[in-house]
Amino acid sequence: MPVVVVTDSSSRLPAGIVEHYRMGVVPLHLSLDGVDYREGVDDIPDDLLTSPGVTTSGANPHDLGEVFGEAVEASEGAGVVAVMMSRRLSGTWSAARLAAEKYPGLIRVVDSRSVGLAVGFAAIAAAQAAEAGADRDRAYEAAIRQAATIESLIAVQQLDNLRNSGRISAASRLLGSALSIKPILALDDGMLVLRDRHRTFSKAITRLVETAVEFADGRAVTLGIQHCQAPEAATELAGELRSKLRVVTSQLTVDLGPILGSHIGPGAVGASLTTHLDPIPCADVIPE
Repeated sequence: MPVVVVTDSSSRLPAGIVEHYRMGVVPLHLSLDGVDYREGVDDIPDDLLTSPGVTTSGANPHDLGEVFGEAVEASEGAGVVAVMMSRRLSGTWSAARLAAEKYPGLIRVVDSRSVGLAVGFAAIAAAQAAEAGADRDRAYEAAIRQAATIESLIAVQQLDNLRNSGRISAASRLLGSALSIKPILALDDGMLVLRDRHRTFSKAITRLVETAVEFADGRAVTLGIQHCQAPEAATELAGELRSKLRVVTSQLTVDLGPILGSHIGPGAVGASLTTHLDPIPCADVIPE
C-alpha cells in the first residue's frame, strides 16, 4: 500500500478527492455556549459564523490519535504524511507532532505555512507523489515543495469578523481606519497579512484577479476558488480568472467552512493558485 496522507479540515477538500486519494481528515473545532462542533463531522448552523462568543480551536489529541492510528494501519508500514495548517495560525501542527510520537519513524508532519485550499493543494501533492510510488520521505518533500509555490488571496467583504479574529498581523490596524475599506489578504510565511486595500469590493476583486494572473505568468495552474456564503461571487471570480489564465489544469470551488468563515466573515471570496500538480480527479468541470 502507498503512503497515506492526512490533513486537517481547514483544507476544505471535497469528499470525492479525499476518497480518491484515501486521505484522512482531522476536524478542527468551533464552540459556542459550551457546545463543541467538529468541522466536517457535526452539523454546524450557518449563523454561528456571526454569533457573538464563538471560539475556534485546532485539532485535539483524541482526534489526531484516532485518524493517525487508522492511517498508519492503512499504510501497511509505508508510513503517513500529515499536512497541517500553518503553525503560526493554529496549534494543530504542534499537536500533530506530539500525536505522531506514538508512531516513531512512521509519520512526518508538514507545516504547510498555509490555510484553506492552499493546505489542500500541498496535501494533494503528497498524495499524488505517493500514488506514483514515492516513499514517505519523498511524499513529505513533495508537500513541502508544493506549499512553497502557492499564491493564496482573499478579498474581505466586511471587517467585523476579521477585527475580532486576531489571526492577521499587526499591520492590519491600517485597515480599521475606515469602515469602507475592503482588504485583500494573503498568506506570507504562514501568517495572514494585508496585501492591498480598496474602497469598493469590486475594485478589490479586480486587483485580486490581476495579482493572480501576475503570479501565473502564463503557466498552467491549478485554481482553487474559496468563498464564505457567497457562491455567486465565487462563480463570477472563477469565470473571470479562467478567461485570463492561459491554462487551468484543474479547478476546485469550495466554501471556506465554519472555522475559517468565522475569522474572515460572510461575503469573502478568494483564490489559491499553484503549479506542478497533476490534474485532480473529482475536481470541478471546467467549461470550454
